[in-house]
Amino acid sequence: MLVLDEADRILDTGFKKEMNAVISQLPKKRQTLLFSATQTKSVQDLARLSLRDPEYLSVHEEATTATPCRLQQTATIVPLHQKLDLLWSFIKAHLNSRILVFLNSRKEVKFVFEAFKKLRPGIPLKCLHGKMNQEKRLGTYSQFSDKRVVLFSTDVSSRGLDFDKSVDWVVQMDCPSDIATYIHRVGRTARYNAGGRAVLFVEPSEVQMLEKLKEAKIPIIAKAINKEKLQPVSPLLAALLVKYPDLQQLARRAFITYLKSVCKEKDKEVFNVTKLGIDDFSASLGLPLTPKIRFLNQKSTGKNPSKLNPTLELEKVAAENMLETLKTEGSESDEDESDDDLLQKESPSKVKPAITEVESVVPATRVLKKKKLKINVHRPVGTRVVFDEEGNTLPPLATIADANGMNSTSAINVDKVQERYQKMRESLKKEDKVDKIHARELLKDKKLKKKMKMKRERPEEDEEDVSELDEEVTATRPNKKSKIYFDSDDDNDADTLDKKKVDIDTDKISLAEQEDLALKLLSSMQS
Repeated sequence: MLVLDEADRILDTGFKKEMNAVISQLPKKRQTLLFSATQTKSVQDLARLSLRDPEYLSVHEEATTATPCRLQQTATIVPLHQKLDLLWSFIKAHLNSRILVFLNSRKEVKFVFEAFKKLRPGIPLKCLHGKMNQEKRLGTYSQFSDKRVVLFSTDVSSRGLDFDKSVDWVVQMDCPSDIATYIHRVGRTARYNAGGRAVLFVEPSEVQMLEKLKEAKIPIIAKAINKEKLQPVSPLLAALLVKYPDLQQLARRAFITYLKSVCKEKDKEVFNVTKLGIDDFSASLGLPLTPKIRFLNQKSTGKNPSKLNPTLELEKVAAENMLETLKTEGSESDEDESDDDLLQKESPSKVKPAITEVESVVPATRVLKKKKLKINVHRPVGTRVVFDEEGNTLPPLATIADANGMNSTSAINVDKVQERYQKMRESLKKEDKVDKIHARELLKDKKLKKKMKMKRERPEEDEEDVSELDEEVTATRPNKKSKIYFDSDDDNDADTLDKKKVDIDTDKISLAEQEDLALKLLSSMQS
């Protein structure tokens, strides 16, 4: 005997390899039982199990709806950038309830959980996703069953979980991929004989999903948002991202993974990423700038969605008509519902403004892409305002005016002002003279230091050679006479030699003495 629970999911392509390995080890003669709330009728899947003459049994075969009759289902059309505001307001309005919130990606779950946990809504928060180990999953499961908790989860919680205590609310923040996913999500509440409530957030471009739910015999009632009860959370998220840089990384990843999940959806009639307000969605997460999206065309996604797709206005009108239709059909079954301040039932005439008038939640400090700051050059220039001790405004020059004319500009003593300016000019002139003298002294000292440095760096070898030559000459000529220097036209040479000048009469000197004198002169010139 082969028994498969959640058969439609296990027979999916993701488990094909494992299932084929199990089936290959089973005998051909066996009984196969398949269980699921959304049972598969695919011939290919049934052929893999070698079924012969299968019989299909439906527990609610004669039921008029595909979901339990005790399940109250609500849908509200909300722009993408207001989903977090609506979720936060919903949690604050149901602090005594056990709420299960479904999101499409694991990174979205982590970001919303961490951000809301720091904001402290007043109720315990938990998260559950596929990357958690079995021990943590069981711990989160038991805590959610015992207490009043808000559990953020991916579709890992949509199947196979039967909580000990009934779930009060199932909130689908992100639109489900198909009808089967929707049925399994809302199936976490209203189990057996218990009651439950579910709410679905639908983006205006995803309104076609409501039509498909209607065709699948799912009684869903449309409700509008009570904007007076809506609490914006985007400014708080922006402040959190500045304080916690790690949370900013989670916000970027949540932003990108959500857009990827929309791109990967097979039903293109419902999911179209080009119809989403990407910049507004990024701002609603608290991000200062819209992250780069490499898998999308930046030229198309950076624009306003209404300008990008001309049919968006038609889709909004279709959303209005859908709300009116669902409102009319579900009015009778909605009589016993409890009053809900956040999601209130309104007449069709009041539903229209809730869709067409989309309020922006972009923080004031955020500058969107491809939008330049406009500066008015001709704007009026501000003037200086002076206040007295009592807070009354005074003219700019009132501080130096006479005591009798503090409150009028005509009483200001202009002579005192001119006298003050004249004293300031004289003091500045004196300071300027002192500064110039000081600058000249600094320049003179700089030149002197440079000259002394050059003098110290002269090579001493030449002086030693000259002294050695003088010693040799004196040794060979014992009767040496004192050196005689001729007058020179160069005054610098005379100063450097620092010798006495003498006049020489060549007629009184012999020829040998003249030759000796010439040799000395040549030697001194070479040195």
